[in-house]
Amino acid sequence: MHKDFDNWNKEKKQTDKREVGYNFFYYPREIWWCAIGVNVGVETDGKHENFERPVLVIKKFNKDMFWGIPLTTNEKVGEFYQKITHDQGVSWVALSQIKTFSTKRLLRKIGRISEQEFKVIHKKLKDLL
Repeated sequence: MHKDFDNWNKEKKQTDKREVGYNFFYYPREIWWCAIGVNVGVETDGKHENFERPVLVIKKFNKDMFWGIPLTTNEKVGEFYQKITHDQGVSWVALSQIKTFSTKRLLRKIGRISEQEFKVIHKKLKDLL
């Protein structure tokens, strides 16, 4: 599979220039389209012209930074995945891909998962760590 690092580098420069306003709000349990880019090896990549992928917000640190986990619509099983439902349908959370994101990467809010599903994900993350 060809990875388009050159075009992602151009998009990343534009992403870095974005301003996050004081009135920008996001919360844990929300799912956002996020410009995660083109990454190395088996790290989850974004798709389309914005190199985007849905990401579940796990922990908000401040208006600029959060922990998030990329989602996939490809059915996955095992200890490193958790099935969730949201406003756009069904996805699987790739627990092993948790990482720190800048809020400059957030593009559009998709929806939110239930408190019960969020508790399951938290427990699985704790068990994983």
